[in-house]
Amino acid sequence: MRPISALFALSAFVGSFVAAAQQNGATLESDLRRLVETPAVTGYEGPVIAAIEKELTPFHPVRDALGNLTVTFGTGAPHRLIAAPVDEPGYVVSAIQPDGYARLQRLPQSGMPAHWNELNNAQPMLVEARDGTLHSAITAGLSIHLEPGRADVPNADDIDHLYLDLGARGADEARGAGIDVLSPVAAERHLLRVGNTQWSGTAVGDRYAAAVLLQLARALGKGALTKQGTTTIAFVVQQWAGSRGLTRMVEALHPDELLYLGRIRPVAPRGAGATPALPERDTNPEPALGAGIVASSAGADASPDALAKEFSSKETRQAAPVLVRGYGPAVPLPAPAIPLSVPLLYPLTAGETLHERDVQALLVLLGMHVGAAVPVHAVVAAQPMPYAAPTARFSNAPTPETALQALVEGYGVSEQERMTRETVERLLPAWAHPETDSGGNLVLRLGAANKAASSKQPEGIVFMAHTDELGFRIRAINANGTLELDNKGGGSPAFFWGHPALVHTGTGMRGGVVTLPENWESPQFKFPGDFRIAAKLYVGASSLQQVEALGIKAGDQVTIPKRYRPLLGDTISARSLDDRVGCAAMVRAVWELGPDTKRDVTFVWSTREELGLLGAGEFAAASNKANRTPATVFAIDTFVSSDSPIESHRFADAPIGSGFVVRAIDNSNIAAWPLVQRVEALAKKHNIPVQYGITGGGNDGATFQRYGSADVPLSWPLRYSHSPGEVIDTRDLDALSSIVTVLAREW
Repeated sequence: MRPISALFALSAFVGSFVAAAQQNGATLESDLRRLVETPAVTGYEGPVIAAIEKELTPFHPVRDALGNLTVTFGTGAPHRLIAAPVDEPGYVVSAIQPDGYARLQRLPQSGMPAHWNELNNAQPMLVEARDGTLHSAITAGLSIHLEPGRADVPNADDIDHLYLDLGARGADEARGAGIDVLSPVAAERHLLRVGNTQWSGTAVGDRYAAAVLLQLARALGKGALTKQGTTTIAFVVQQWAGSRGLTRMVEALHPDELLYLGRIRPVAPRGAGATPALPERDTNPEPALGAGIVASSAGADASPDALAKEFSSKETRQAAPVLVRGYGPAVPLPAPAIPLSVPLLYPLTAGETLHERDVQALLVLLGMHVGAAVPVHAVVAAQPMPYAAPTARFSNAPTPETALQALVEGYGVSEQERMTRETVERLLPAWAHPETDSGGNLVLRLGAANKAASSKQPEGIVFMAHTDELGFRIRAINANGTLELDNKGGGSPAFFWGHPALVHTGTGMRGGVVTLPENWESPQFKFPGDFRIAAKLYVGASSLQQVEALGIKAGDQVTIPKRYRPLLGDTISARSLDDRVGCAAMVRAVWELGPDTKRDVTFVWSTREELGLLGAGEFAAASNKANRTPATVFAIDTFVSSDSPIESHRFADAPIGSGFVVRAIDNSNIAAWPLVQRVEALAKKHNIPVQYGITGGGNDGATFQRYGSADVPLSWPLRYSHSPGEVIDTRDLDALSSIVTVLAREW
């Protein structure tokens, strides 16, 4: 297998093809984006086939009983078949439990990387209902706060430990939304521009060939072909399940030649004990992105001849046959036949990446082969993605959920939390005048707390929630263009490595991929147990100068993309709910208290909690020095809940949707039981649902204990802590907001 230079393909023909480029039509990138962002699990390709069919309506496409879509141009011999698969690996719902969780079966069941299931733990997913509606869901993931001491931790690769969280309170609610056994499930995705010339995202390796064929079909539809014969373009289904769609096309059409575009599978391992489900990589290195088209020998099913020479040199690389052996006798491929592909980085991950130039070169060579003038779109340097425009200050009190969504949509890695702090300020009422202290904490003093301190005895109360989130900071830029990252906070590397990421530069966001180690595909590989293990980032650059040209510099923060997504019922999911929920509850309480509060109450939105309660510690020390030590601190942070089928329910047993939680015991603090009961009594007095319990982790209030304050942590139950797919019930947010207001008035 050898890359064909993109320059070879473009140099002699670029002039005439640029003239034929579509002025206002769909581009290769726009086609790829639409196809990538439409899930199509093997056997459930209907939505993406329908999207392609709509685009090809003027050319009278035909869909067969299996679901393949074809469009034919020209007449006579030779009959060329150019085929590309459209399906992707994924899951289907195999059962719905009484508690509302769905069980999953993977499609395909073999032939995938050893850790594919683990990379899908705690990730946002899309599940299709009976009526075609897509619903957001989350795969369950282990919370690191609850794992210390467990000897029998579930294997994250074992599909028997993979559950889909729909947000449903029971099987009836899930089925009422149209989700049932056989509902296809695929990773949520978004095509991300990496560097200036690369694209990254889930299933990009399963869709680029279809995007190329869409462009080719439009070009063929314009006529004026320079070669004789018939060309059938086929978008085939179930390639991952025994090549059923392609087999059907070959059997039905008996073409004179076949060009197969798509992933090229490596040769399966040989010898005793070999496991076809875990194919080994070829010993030759993969061609680099941008090196050009990859042409392969397809094993015994193909006969290289003049067609192969047109697309490849004599030096080829053997690949597994494009017709995966299924049930029944094998269908012979026509001679000649050749598979064509492009190089992929981190294949079969959420961060798999390809180069625009390779895909364009593939399109140009196909145009040359069939005699059609295909469009060539000039490569335009990608601009950084803009940050969300700041919202104006609210003139009326936002609901807790409105405040939460605004806070989630901002980014704020530990030590770089300005965006979160400014969002809090915009959410607060106009009469509130918070100050930022030397530690970056945002401090709002109400009532007697505004007066000068006169007593060394602790008095008044403090509510505190942190503004930072998990992420990375660029420590250094290597000569080869990769970025060395410092980790900020703790979490499972499997939730983040191999996934798309955003670099937050001074002018906007740039796309990248958190890299995977070279041996990650080995069945023996184990992800480290701690997020703090050093990671690297790929940003589509091959030199220090290219990184600098993207506006990226050491010190910039790096995050996994996030969005606020409703699930079923009252549940929602987003990354960084820890601790945006606490921040939102305090904002709502300030509005409820109003400007005339007489009590000694201070609200602190603290910094660097994920690095060891650093902002809180500085505030506590400064308060003690200024004789402002509070009598009670209500630190508001996550109650990492075991409300998940894969967690032990020995402790942290606080179900979501059952009320706020008094975090009575964690790793940093044991709240006095009488104080826990006092909070419980106030909650019941005001009909606020309340829970209490034990969990892991530390809370900001622990830093005040040495100065004489009582720490009574308040929480809400959270599933899948420190993951991209954190889940809460908004009713718990409402309860938390209410109890903060009550405690500020009555404690």
